[in-house]
Amino acid sequence: MDGNKRPRKHHLVEHANGPSLEEINGTVEVPKGKGFWRTLFMYSGPGALVAVGYMDPGNWSTSITGGQNFQYMLMSVILMSSLIAMLLQYMAAKLGIVSQMDLAQAIRARTSRGLGIVLWILTELAIMATDIAEVIGAAIALYLLFGIPLLYAVFITVLDVLLLLLLTKIGFRKIEALVVALILVILLVFIYEVALSNPQWGAVIKGFIPTAKTFADGPIVGGMSPINGALGIIGATVMPHNLYLHSAISQTRKIDHSDEEDVARTVRFTTWDSNIQLTAAFLVNALLLIMGVAVFRSGAVKDPSFFGLYQALSDSSMLSNGLLISVAKSGVLSVLFAVALLASGQNSTITGTLTGQVIMEGFVHMRMPLWLRRLVTRLISVVPVLICVLITSRQPELQQHEALNTLMNNSQVFLALALPFSMLPLLLMTNSREEMGTRFKNSLWVKVLGWFSVIALTFLNMKGLPSSIEGFYGDGATKAQLAQADMIAYVLIVGIFLLLAWTIFDMYRGDKRLKAAHEVQRNKTE
Repeated sequence: MDGNKRPRKHHLVEHANGPSLEEINGTVEVPKGKGFWRTLFMYSGPGALVAVGYMDPGNWSTSITGGQNFQYMLMSVILMSSLIAMLLQYMAAKLGIVSQMDLAQAIRARTSRGLGIVLWILTELAIMATDIAEVIGAAIALYLLFGIPLLYAVFITVLDVLLLLLLTKIGFRKIEALVVALILVILLVFIYEVALSNPQWGAVIKGFIPTAKTFADGPIVGGMSPINGALGIIGATVMPHNLYLHSAISQTRKIDHSDEEDVARTVRFTTWDSNIQLTAAFLVNALLLIMGVAVFRSGAVKDPSFFGLYQALSDSSMLSNGLLISVAKSGVLSVLFAVALLASGQNSTITGTLTGQVIMEGFVHMRMPLWLRRLVTRLISVVPVLICVLITSRQPELQQHEALNTLMNNSQVFLALALPFSMLPLLLMTNSREEMGTRFKNSLWVKVLGWFSVIALTFLNMKGLPSSIEGFYGDGATKAQLAQADMIAYVLIVGIFLLLAWTIFDMYRGDKRLKAAHEVQRNKTE
């Protein structure tokens, strides 16, 4: 080594413009010429990290409350949301594998710096919104399991950065294995509790068939209409950050990109992995809704927060049959619920941090250590939760619980704002032969279903935005406040469509530049 050269100093925040999640990109070896199941096992893992986002604490209250209010009517919404999720995640993974860019990098390569910064901020807000749900879920789980006061439990959630530090040292395959184990814990807890409740399976199956009543404005039950319940489930299920995450972690397997068959095999097995794991997430959400119907007496749960559900699982007067009542007296049902809640929060910690790094590197070309990234995000997310806990500390217990539940539900509004800006560019790029090649661009049926999904989800999210904004004013909102909320919602909707137009225009110009560059490259090689 030249004595005049000094070793490069590493800074906490550095410029980044390399492969997506460079530390783990292409690090997992996969066998060739092996059987289907062994090959699938080696490709399995990224799908589990993605599936976590579809069963995080934000999903729980929407599914259980939907079951309490409308029986099995909203099962079809959970099914449709899960099928749309499978389609979008397939496209996200394929984009990462074929283009060797994650979604944030691919969007940034086609858009201006100004738009890149705007989309980065918007997506960061969406990640922080999910993090608020994780803080609330984990803090409540610690309170329920160990009696730790909520104020201290909220601070303790910051310490999960230490868990992340440990995980970064053990390798990506072990992180995948831990996430799968936590998903199994959640799934088994709810299978056990639903099995004890002995639901009416005929009614469950019938609920998978959508009807006009599913998206109706009435009846109003517990302050919720079927359309509100459906929008809540959709909003908590399909999340923008999962598309960014999957396009990055699908690149962790070592691929020979000069071999089209190797790329095709990776796309195929990654899709299998994704669909299997998302099926598990669908089962969890379906089980949560079934719990709302079959575990509790109809209308018995007045407090839909995690506190109320925990207490209901140990209160024999709220449960639906004798077997449940006898098990509940031992405290097993409520403890298992709290354990599953804690597992869900910890799973989301891992995936939320990785996604944050992906969008920061992709949109603004900045990198910081994962532990620092987690610490900053968590400290910001803790602030609104702490304010909520402190403000309601002297109020009756039920009001404290409702305030935290309202904060969690209201924070999800940022997901509705950010979702179109991940879905639409993803569809446009995976439809493009210039981007994906003839073999890997979306087929006709994927294009049709993709456009249907993007338009339907954008429309439903925008339709639900006024009621979401109204939720910030609480149950006692005046007519003037409701009118103000609707005005804010309509301004946001106009802003979203203008920003979408800017995104489409920038991407169109970026595609033209890409085609011109490819044409020059082809002429040079001829």
